Amino acid sequence: MLRFDFASDFSEGLAAVRIGDRYAYIDRTGKEVITIDPSFDGVSAFSEGRALVRVNDVCGYIDRTGAVVIPPQFPGANAFANGLAAVRTGSRYGYINLAGEMAIEPQFTLNSDFSEGVAAVKLDESYGYIDPQGKWAIEPQFEDAWSFSESRAVVRIAGQPGYIDRTSAIVIPSSFDGAFSFSEGLGRIRKGSIWGFLDVTGATAIAPKFDFASDFSQGLAAVLVGSQWGYANPQGEIAIAPQFSFAADFASGLAAVTLNGQIGYIDRTGKIAIKPQFTQAGSFAGGFAWVKLDSNWHFIDPEGNFLT
Repeated sequence: MLRFDFASDFSEGLAAVRIGDRYAYIDRTGKEVITIDPSFDGVSAFSEGRALVRVNDVCGYIDRTGAVVIPPQFPGANAFANGLAAVRTGSRYGYINLAGEMAIEPQFTLNSDFSEGVAAVKLDESYGYIDPQGKWAIEPQFEDAWSFSESRAVVRIAGQPGYIDRTSAIVIPSSFDGAFSFSEGLGRIRKGSIWGFLDVTGATAIAPKFDFASDFSQGLAAVLVGSQWGYANPQGEIAIAPQFSFAADFASGLAAVTLNGQIGYIDRTGKIAIKPQFTQAGSFAGGFAWVKLDSNWHFIDPEGNFLT
């Protein structure tokens, strides 16, 4: 089976790996298809045909041939989303296009990736949202702002979190201490130290009762009950009994869980699908999940077979 000194998720058919002191990308057969200049200090997953590379603390981008198409020059940079990537030049943030041209001039004190056609940005002390042309879609007015998900975004006003829609109207006023993005029609909220979920109207879908909760993925949410993790369904019922030291989100019908100090994968019924044997493990993406066994990194398929 293939062994690496580091491995990351597959994205757009490729996965970044480290072999000794150099990085490379492999395809889904395990073949090395992009060899990275050994002087590069780090690489990222591909997004929209571009991958971040880092050298001497500045970032640039390569294409799928491995050619540097945007030379390393940015102290900070994100992956491309909707044709634009958030970058930092000096102390201000802006956006570049796929050609590396500055599409939205650096002017923000913080920014985020585009999602649902807008991006949350901070100008001086207030957050608002811009469109891909850099025009204000929602004028700066919030103490904090998150990306839109399922037509809702978390914002903070007067220290309290709530949800807005794309018109900037407060559609779910604050009645909680913490709020998080919607996933599969439900948004995580926290009251005190207890977690529950709202629906998109703001009605309580699952009354706060968990010691922690993750977002819903493939119909289940990992929840902490006491010191053990299990999974709840959208009705708030325990679907998989708390029994794990840790539990991750579902992807491709499987979720990584920690049992007796080792990590394996369960299916959506709670049955062990891949026996616990790993010291680290990722979620399935592009048909494979990276895992660490002893001191080596590998890839496995949903049946638990190693990529060879």
